[in-house]
Amino acid sequence: MRIDGELAKQKGSREVAKEKNRCCSRKKSKRQQKKALAAPRPTVVQRLWETCKEVFADSGPGVVPSPGDVGRLRSFLDGMRPADVGLHPDLPFFRDFKGTPPVTYLHLHQCPKYSIGIFCLPQAAVIPLHNHPGMTVFSKLLFGSMHIRSYDWADSSKQIRSSNGPCLAKLNTDSVMNAPCETSILYPAAGGNMHCFTAVTSCAVLDVLGPPYSGLEGRDCKYYTEVLCSSFPGNAAASAVPGDDDRYAWLEEREGKPDDFNVRGEEYKGPKIVGY
Repeated sequence: MRIDGELAKQKGSREVAKEKNRCCSRKKSKRQQKKALAAPRPTVVQRLWETCKEVFADSGPGVVPSPGDVGRLRSFLDGMRPADVGLHPDLPFFRDFKGTPPVTYLHLHQCPKYSIGIFCLPQAAVIPLHNHPGMTVFSKLLFGSMHIRSYDWADSSKQIRSSNGPCLAKLNTDSVMNAPCETSILYPAAGGNMHCFTAVTSCAVLDVLGPPYSGLEGRDCKYYTEVLCSSFPGNAAASAVPGDDDRYAWLEEREGKPDDFNVRGEEYKGPKIVGY
């Protein structure tokens, strides 16, 4: 019948159209796959920035990221190597210097939520004892050996002061780190919020600070001198020390950056961060 013929013709047209659509879809899928294979893989630095953006999305002064986010960023940093940021020990930053060796800072990124940077220390260089107000800080030693000495206030709820002004702090860390090693983390009131770095060999440490320093928001970097409690027996302030006084020190705030701390900024020449 003519009606049956028309229906068969329409059915055949639909099948042809479906097959054309399937062919187009397959071709499109292949093009997408080729495009994905041709696209450059994000660098380690790019992925670090993206991870930090997620980890510190809801953070602020005194607000610590969730344990899961802390672990995620720490795990990512643990896997980083000097080559990921274009560093090697033969660069001029790490050569021996006469006199006080300077510390070189390479700036990668800063926004209101966090900052990323690298401190390059030649042998014997020192970053003096300083604080990180309201911050969570991740420090990844990329290569070399570095001595870390760090403190937290003895009482996180209040600062215990001596009669002449210094505040009591408890020693958190006093040891040498040798790369490769785990990323160290300090918190607003724990983990060694006040620390001092000394380069045993030339070394580089990548720091992620959340949030970064900001004078406008009351997060200035303060420097301290330390006096071990055992060095002044009989002082009335010594009675405030609970237990082993070698684990405690009185920290006195300095007026500004120490004169012998020479830190200079240099251009970061490693893989760039894009998209911000």
